[in-house]
Amino acid sequence: MNHEHVLQTTIDDLVQTGRGILAADESSPTIAKRFQAIGAESTEENRRAYRSLLLTTPGLGEFISGVILYEEALTQQADAATLLPAAAWAQKIVPGIKVDKGKIPLALHPGDEITEGLDGLAKRLANYREQGARFAKWREVYTIGEHIPSASGIEANAEMLARYAAVCQNEGFVPIVEPEVLMDGDHSLARCAEVTEAVLHAVFHALHRHRIVLEWMLLKPSMVLPGKLQPKASPKTVADATLRVLRRTVPAAVPSIHFLSGGQGPEEATANLNALNQGKGPSPWHLNISYGRALQQPALQAWGGKAEHVQAAQQALLKRARLNSLAMRGAYLDEMENG
Repeated sequence: MNHEHVLQTTIDDLVQTGRGILAADESSPTIAKRFQAIGAESTEENRRAYRSLLLTTPGLGEFISGVILYEEALTQQADAATLLPAAAWAQKIVPGIKVDKGKIPLALHPGDEITEGLDGLAKRLANYREQGARFAKWREVYTIGEHIPSASGIEANAEMLARYAAVCQNEGFVPIVEPEVLMDGDHSLARCAEVTEAVLHAVFHALHRHRIVLEWMLLKPSMVLPGKLQPKASPKTVADATLRVLRRTVPAAVPSIHFLSGGQGPEEATANLNALNQGKGPSPWHLNISYGRALQQPALQAWGGKAEHVQAAQQALLKRARLNSLAMRGAYLDEMENG
């Protein structure tokens, strides 16, 4: 079987109306912080139990087409003694894997950062394939400040995303390209739009240079939002600004845009996604989700690290997945939160 067929099959399985991607790829330090907030210890068994809870939620596959996992999860088992990637695929949820190794400061560019992890990536992907993964994700981050991100920082991060994507497609993995413009700070929505447009221009120029087949990749951007220290913008304002940037920067060949939630609350992220789909009009892309906290937070709080709360946690996850499925169709209403 050649890579072209494999890549297209993965895209077909991932990109479907009303089905999004669950980001469950928290690193060990990150998941420890989330567990600490609910009074649970971050042991290997607790991490396994929580991931099992997520991936064995009955009916989740109706709304979720893929899941991004952390490396540890590929070898963990669900409660039924099935490996987690197999438990996901039992609901036709495609297993994927986070492959970057985290961010470090970009040398000689104060405030800019760059992500590590390219060394040995092809060999790691071959191993991940044996463990059931079919797509990958790599994240670059951009902090907005008076003088950042710099032009050099934007170019360096774009180059890293393109090199990662090239290795993935060469190995038969669909790459999720994630340039996250952070919400942190007091910048305006207009400033976020300016930075996001520059970032996406650079990313797609780099993808072109590295011969990435756009039909066999997914984009995972942040929405255009004001900084956390600013008043929130309305869903329509967010949608209008985000769509304007996407239309200026993202080629029609990209099959789907899977937004990250990036610090938005669960209801906020759903309402903004709904506004995007209501406002997009004729569009070459699906506008879907690849949410982490905005899908998981209600389930995590309902679970609280207790086995007797698994069913309640799964119901909370299923509710958010269902509401986001409606938002992917532009059919979500605020009053559904209480239904």
